Amino acid sequence: MRGRRVLMESFVSHGVRHIFGNPGTTETPLLDSLPAFPQLEYIMALHEGVAVSAAGFYSQASGRVTVANLHVAPGLGNGIGSLYGALKANSPVVVTAGQQDTRMRLNNPLLGHDLVAMAAPVTKWSVQIERADEIAPIMRRAFKVATDAPQGPVFVSLPIDVLEQETAVDASTPDHLWRSTRPDPAGIEALVALLLKSKNPAIIAGDDVARSGGEQALVALTEALGATVWFEGLRHHASFPTSHPSYRQALPGDARQVRKALGDTDLVLLIGGPFFEDIWFAPGGHIPDGACLSQIEASAERLALNNRLDAGVVGDIAVSLAALTDALRAKAGAEFRQAAQHRNAALAELKAKEKEAYRARIEKSWNREPSSMPRVTAELRRGLPDDVVIVDESITASLDLARAFDYRGFGDYFGGRGGGIGQGLAGAIGVKVAMPDRPVVAVSGDGSAMYAIQALWTAAHHKLAIVFVVLANREYRILKHNVDVWRQNFEAGTQHPYQNMDITGPVLDFVHLAAGMGVEAVRVEKADDIAGAVAKAVAAQRPYLVEIAIEGKR
Repeated sequence: MRGRRVLMESFVSHGVRHIFGNPGTTETPLLDSLPAFPQLEYIMALHEGVAVSAAGFYSQASGRVTVANLHVAPGLGNGIGSLYGALKANSPVVVTAGQQDTRMRLNNPLLGHDLVAMAAPVTKWSVQIERADEIAPIMRRAFKVATDAPQGPVFVSLPIDVLEQETAVDASTPDHLWRSTRPDPAGIEALVALLLKSKNPAIIAGDDVARSGGEQALVALTEALGATVWFEGLRHHASFPTSHPSYRQALPGDARQVRKALGDTDLVLLIGGPFFEDIWFAPGGHIPDGACLSQIEASAERLALNNRLDAGVVGDIAVSLAALTDALRAKAGAEFRQAAQHRNAALAELKAKEKEAYRARIEKSWNREPSSMPRVTAELRRGLPDDVVIVDESITASLDLARAFDYRGFGDYFGGRGGGIGQGLAGAIGVKVAMPDRPVVAVSGDGSAMYAIQALWTAAHHKLAIVFVVLANREYRILKHNVDVWRQNFEAGTQHPYQNMDITGPVLDFVHLAAGMGVEAVRVEKADDIAGAVAKAVAAQRPYLVEIAIEGKR
């Protein structure tokens, strides 16, 4: 049989249902094979970056490994930024790209380049298949590596002539792997000993809590401990119910501010994440002086990687949390249980006060024009259904968006990691493909939206009922805030206007941009019209864009 058939059968064997791609000549063997494999749906994108982001978000929302198929060197280059985001998000995606005929490789053919070297820095494994007999074993390994903890993207280069070679090596059946590991009882005992000594514990919950289905196990541990719960600043999931009294907020982007947020915490428990991804340098560590630091991870690779630990345990996240909670309850005396209850009560009171303070903030900014971020996000919450899935790239509006919406756990929220913009609109494609029965709303800044505006065409082409909300302040507001921080941190001594950070002259018109790609759209100027506009967009059950005029930097 030909190599291309082995490739397609490898996809099917490993449970792939969708291929997110942008076609090119070197991908012809794959594209021409699609009619013979109707169980594989090709989700067509107009840009490789959109295809990779959509695939990454699909894998996060579905819990399944998927495939992104790109074009040769320039196409792979177009997807590198999104590959970086997939790597940071631990998205199990097998990325392939067609490669030129190996018989021409010494002649520097058109579009030829070392694809393996290009992809290697942003993937877990990067490899080129050199002969058809290698297709089956390499694809088997690719899916294995992508799904090993911590998960992440893998790249496979597919020379066009190799896919047309004959081979007798059939596609491999999938590995049946049971990777979940129970934590070492001695490690659990050591963690419990630290927790029982704590007077003011804090938990920082990473994305792996949600990916493992460990949200309720974390709730149980949190309540038994009387701990605060924090998220990382950039996150892909909501790993803890954000309406819970113990939930605080996302941590800031430098060590000094993290220490300030944690305050007089005397023990920090890190669970399931890379920790910490700073934006700015600040002297000192992230953990308050004198506090104990402990960690639970699904793989040894992350354990104690950047932080010295007083106790660290490797184990399945959900199983480890349950084991830790059971052991804590068994060993906690009446005094500890009473202290935990007092902490829980204090956190509930603090949560109520913060809600009142935020309500006052909304009221203060309620009638500003253009609409304030707190007002806009409040109106979005009013107009959207309770089961909405938010794909968030709202950037400077993200704090207000998090206040407006209560995320119960996995599936309610998806955000981009790595800091590269353009993931929101593209990611919503993958989320909707994975979760077709829930309303999906992508909330994006206008600058971010232009990085992946082609995603609108894909939504229209595949009839994906996604509501794209574009918050239009006509500026890169986050960059202006960062300039302010830079001026303060480095004592730059400049106070002239922000340079090249306004998106004007001409002003972007998202209604016309959407119409040109087959998506109905409306622009909302008044805050009173926001809730009705987004409710109508969801009810339309088709791709729909709502552009909302929002205030700029104040």
